[in-house]
Amino acid sequence: MHAAFRVLKSTLAVLALALIAAATAGAAPPPADATWTQEYIHESDGTTLHADVLRPKSLPATAKTPVILSIGPYFNHSGQTGPAGPVEDTPYNPVTADGPSDRFYDYINGTHLLDRGYTWVQVDLRGFGGSDGCLDWGGPGEQADVRSAVEWAAGQPWSTGKVGMYGKSYDAVTGLAGIVQQPRGLSAVVAQEPVYDLYRYLYMNRTRYSNSLLTPALYDAIAGTPGPAADELAYNFNSINDTARPGCPAQNYADQQNSDHGADYWKPRNMIAGLRGKKTPLFLTQGLLENNTKPDGAADAFNAVAGPKRAWIGMWDHVRGNDTDANGRLLMGRKGWFDETMRFYDLYLKGQSSSVQDPRIAVETNDGKWRAESDWPPHDAFNATATLKPGSYQDDGQNNGSGDGGTPPYGLGVWTFSPQFDHEVRLSGTPHATVDVDAQPNDNLYVDVYDVGPDNKATLFSRGAYLLNGAGRASFDLYDQDWVFPAGHWIGVLVTGAQADWWAQPPTGDQVTVKSASLSLPYLGCRRTDTIQGDPSVRLEDYMKNAPFDVDPKTISDNTVAGFPVPGPAANCGKSVVAKRCIDRRKFRFRVHQPRHGRIVRVTAYVNGKKKAVKRGKRVKSFTLKRLPKGVFTVKIVARAKSGQRTISVRKYRGCKKSRPHTHVKKPHRHRRR
Repeated sequence: MHAAFRVLKSTLAVLALALIAAATAGAAPPPADATWTQEYIHESDGTTLHADVLRPKSLPATAKTPVILSIGPYFNHSGQTGPAGPVEDTPYNPVTADGPSDRFYDYINGTHLLDRGYTWVQVDLRGFGGSDGCLDWGGPGEQADVRSAVEWAAGQPWSTGKVGMYGKSYDAVTGLAGIVQQPRGLSAVVAQEPVYDLYRYLYMNRTRYSNSLLTPALYDAIAGTPGPAADELAYNFNSINDTARPGCPAQNYADQQNSDHGADYWKPRNMIAGLRGKKTPLFLTQGLLENNTKPDGAADAFNAVAGPKRAWIGMWDHVRGNDTDANGRLLMGRKGWFDETMRFYDLYLKGQSSSVQDPRIAVETNDGKWRAESDWPPHDAFNATATLKPGSYQDDGQNNGSGDGGTPPYGLGVWTFSPQFDHEVRLSGTPHATVDVDAQPNDNLYVDVYDVGPDNKATLFSRGAYLLNGAGRASFDLYDQDWVFPAGHWIGVLVTGAQADWWAQPPTGDQVTVKSASLSLPYLGCRRTDTIQGDPSVRLEDYMKNAPFDVDPKTISDNTVAGFPVPGPAANCGKSVVAKRCIDRRKFRFRVHQPRHGRIVRVTAYVNGKKKAVKRGKRVKSFTLKRLPKGVFTVKIVARAKSGQRTISVRKYRGCKKSRPHTHVKKPHRHRRR
């Protein structure tokens, strides 16, 4: 989970980047407005955690403040990545201890959070920095560390009891672990570019990423790095003291080589399941062009959380909201990261609201424009399933997915193309592929989805991998995406045996036959015209320049499928409103206004995102929904007409009657036999 999972760097340097941030870190003097102390947290299992505490120098030692806490593997005083620092562009100083790690000095100084009355705490996970024990890579031990650190910070005499978590990459994963664990005092989490399921950082459906071998070794090495020789005795004693079972780094490495997602090792490391229903406020960032912590499961994780949510989602890679290039240009492209996140913390840690109304979700699409959404994927997203062409491909490891990190050949496999669009089409959400194959065990299957322009250049925008068990059906999600296709473009789908620029699963050399296949795409039914502040991200411009490759026009014409579902022009839905009066939840009737041309022949209603009713006919004029939810719920109506599928209504309603009359049946009295 580091800033640059780049295949073109030397192997060790690139894979070492896993879970590490782009900004430099090491031992540095604490900020001038801070009082720095080192503390130790004693856990019930015998593990001792080390904490660096930065308190506002202007406040008395006993003054109570809310706390912003970060916990992870990168706070060692000798350097963020240990001896690998020189190749990682991070300082390494094994001799002197000038101060705590400056990993997040950019945030501490940029927000002036100490001057605003916050305390900053950064904690070493077990096995790292000044903490003893053995690393557990997102497992139960590290999750216990998160719980202990938050509850310790909430319980200090200088704490108000309100704790927020902040992090990027690995220490954003620990933020999600905080939401899963629900420690006392946790009140808000800011998680930038996390991994939502640690299995998916090394594998996708048993297919290995290039970092699956060296990333675990890197963390063993970081955990084995002692602190500076001149640091506190307790710090250095803990940094080399393994109080866990002997040989646990080797065992941890061995467990990570298990590609079975259902293995006992991986189950507790799936944060998505643990996030479900939790109500801790979350502020998330997710790059949709991520080359490190990929957008695999982002939508599922974000929507699993039931509490207040905020997000920036867009076309960047592994960067922070405030990161800039050498010219001072924001890498994400949107201004105000420091102010917006502090408004988030002020609200949930201090109870202070702001007159500034930030969008709940800010989304950047591939045209470099930003828009506001209340949900992501948006409520007007609907799935349309395209039948793909059968054929065969060679599992030879030759095909590359894009020109961004890959070299020819491209486009080897079974192609399917949509008809050329005569209007703008938008996609938002999670594509899903289903492929029925005749294959041998361990044959490779990849599904790549492209935006193909009038110049016949294909730009990869979503992808997925599956290691086959043999003949049969594979059904799996691809990467989440939010993409706009201008008129004149096609969607191209490639079913293939390799994506050598992304995955490192060995080829088998087998011929794989695709007997049937389909791809479900999440289109948007409502028109988007309003934009918000934000410039194109730097990564987007680089990607759109380097990723496209040429597709033979004959390949497009020969493999265009007329029945590939293309949504009609987006509807002008207006703003979603809540009906002022209550509607009858037992029986709610809708009228369908037939257009003058292209009559509506099918209507599907979704309630809170789940399909509720379908009505078909030559001309659908009305339909009825029954047994609707109590309280506020959203109804989305998608119509199918000759001109294509489109959303004709997305509205919120309030139901206030029971689904059925309540009848109390009195049971007959019976005497108990003595």
